[in-house]
Amino acid sequence: MRAAWYSKNGAAREVLEVGELPTPEPGRGEVRVRLHVSGVNPSDVKSRRGRPLIAERIVPHSDGAGVIDAVGPDMPASRVGQRVWTWNGQWQRPFGTAAEYIVLPSQQAVALPDDVAFDAGACFGIPALTAIHAVNLLGTIKGRTVLVIGAATSVGHYVAQVAARRGARVIGTVGSVEKAAHAKAAGVAEVIDYKREDVAQRVKDLTGGVGADAVVDMDFSSTAAMLAQGILRPHGELVSYGSNSMDQVPVPFRDLLFRGITLRFFVVYELLPAEREKALSDLHELLTAKALRHTIAARFPLHEIAAAHEAVEQGRFTGNVVLDLA
Repeated sequence: MRAAWYSKNGAAREVLEVGELPTPEPGRGEVRVRLHVSGVNPSDVKSRRGRPLIAERIVPHSDGAGVIDAVGPDMPASRVGQRVWTWNGQWQRPFGTAAEYIVLPSQQAVALPDDVAFDAGACFGIPALTAIHAVNLLGTIKGRTVLVIGAATSVGHYVAQVAARRGARVIGTVGSVEKAAHAKAAGVAEVIDYKREDVAQRVKDLTGGVGADAVVDMDFSSTAAMLAQGILRPHGELVSYGSNSMDQVPVPFRDLLFRGITLRFFVVYELLPAEREKALSDLHELLTAKALRHTIAARFPLHEIAAAHEAVEQGRFTGNVVLDLA
């Protein structure tokens, strides 16, 4: 099968290779997916740049979509021919979705509705599930104000849609006029250009001085400094799924303590089984209701995987970047 891989960490064009690898065979409890599309996420490029390799060769990417073409000896034959999308394709395993085929535990190949395109399905494992779980952690949000940091990013775009659908007033930070339009189309009521405006002050202006009820955050290393500036009302909650700096991040403890602020963190790869089942169920409901907008900003063939990684790293596109495999 055709596949892309790297055998050491480094820059995309220096370490990514494309060639032939043996086509994998499914074992017990597994299915094989003939992939049509592979999603390229920021975590994929971060892994290639610096995450220690767990095998001699890493086929990158966790997200993808395609058709099951073979099953393990204990799996029902009825799954063959099923359209599916994948999650955790390359998490703690060396063979991800940047290949024509992937073998996965059966539960990691989820049925894809017939009216949902493969390229959209390749955006679900990380962007959509992260967004849904982040909003789920906030509980009931109808009538509340939710600040979405990075509302035009792949995850933020889904967060805005889910939060708005559940009745929240959504404020979103963006970095350009184009991204502002993208965020508003997802249900963001007010946008804040973080490059030109004081985010904390604008949040207070938009909330009568009290701050948002909740924040969904993509970069805790930057957002933490705004906590003492009033972006959250007393007893508000911040849910964070990422940080540009993974080192120690200082927080204004006294302010958080006396205002009863709650901080919650998660990584989508490590959701508890019940949390993932809830997110999967919510996603299925949203897809059935045709309630989600999916934005494929750029697509590349497999042999241009290095350009795809560079596009994600440089943030050149508003939306998801994918590889076409079929």
